[in-house]
Parts: sequence; structure tokens; C-alpha cells
Amino acid sequence: MKQFLFGIFLILTTYFLSASVFGQAHGAFFNFDNASFSANTGETFDAQVIVDAGSDQITSTDAYIVYDVSLLEAQIVTPGSFFPTVINNITSGKVYIAGLVDDPATYQTGSGTVATITFKALAQGSGTLSFDCQPDVYNSSKIIKNDINATNVIVCSENGTASVAVGGGGTGLTVTPSNFRGTITPSALPRAGVLENVNRVVVPGMILLLIGGALRIIL
Repeated sequence: MKQFLFGIFLILTTYFLSASVFGQAHGAFFNFDNASFSANTGETFDAQVIVDAGSDQITSTDAYIVYDVSLLEAQIVTPGSFFPTVINNITSGKVYIAGLVDDPATYQTGSGTVATITFKALAQGSGTLSFDCQPDVYNSSKIIKNDINATNVIVCSENGTASVAVGGGGTGLTVTPSNFRGTITPSALPRAGVLENVNRVVVPGMILLLIGGALRIIL
């Protein structure tokens, strides 16, 4: 009897442990393709918006990406390959990207690129790309599960961020146009200037000497 009860205990323990360790649901979240980006002022760079459906089947996503408008300018959004339909809207400091399936009977699993955002670096400094994610707010990032209730399964705490560093760029040299006419002040008188001054003194002296010699002959 004791062996039978011990066997039941082992079976139940193994079942609950395996359910808690191996059966945990993997939450859905957003991330970027890189943890950091860098560019010089005036340059552009691309940031991919990645969705991870976790252990769920999903039909659509809403991603709100927040950035510093004094540092960056969002220029264009290029659709990715994860969803067949992608729409976007760029406003000051925020990019909205929606991805969805075309057929309600279909769904997506796993992870992939929803879209790629092209940013332009405006000024030196550092900042962060992040996802606006508040579960109780309508205009916030969402990942919708393939169920009758269209359940939002996003885990906001799992969303990734990316740091951005913008350098000054350039060499710091001032380029002078080819048609610029400037004044150069030499630190020493060129040889041509010396000869010119000598000629100005010697030539009149020789003329006066010749005139004086001619007057002596005449007189």
C-alpha cells in the first residue's frame, strides 16, 4: 500500500512540475532588430520593428514607436514580410504601424519583421527608441490573439528598447570654394618684392649718374 501511494505521489509531482516548467506560456512582445543604433548628423539609419507572438496565434498588431524629435526625424516606413497588410502613420515623436492578416480565417505564429522605419539624425546627442505600451489605453501597442474575443496578449514589460547615438560627423575642416578670392598676408617679403624694391632705387641712381657724366663732357 505504501509503495502504491508513493507511486501516485511521484506521478502527481512529475505532472505538476512539468506543467509549471515546460508548459509556461511565452508572452507576446515587440522588439527592434538591434539594441543600439548610431549615425552622424544628417545621416539615416533603419530600425526594424519585430513582433514575437510567443506561444499564441495572432491576427494583428498595433505598434506605437516613440522617439526624441530633437534628435531624430522619422522619414518613411517600409512594410515587412510578417503580415500581408501593413499601414502606418508618422507624427511628431511617434510612429504608428499596424500589421494584419487579409483573411480572418488565417493567423500568424512565431516572430518576424512587421515594418522598417527609416530615421534621419538631426543633432548630436543620445536617445531611446521605445514602444508606447499601456494595457488599459486604446491608442497603445497591442498584439491581438486569434480568438473570438480578439484578446490583447502583449506583455508590455517584455517589449524591447534601442539606444540611439548621434555624432557630429564631418572632419571639422572649412572648405573654401574654388572661386574664392582671399587676401594672403605673407610672414616674410617674397624675393620678387625684394628685387622690385632694389630696381626702384638702383635704376634712378644709374640714370642720374649717366646724366652727370654727360654734363661733365659737355662742360
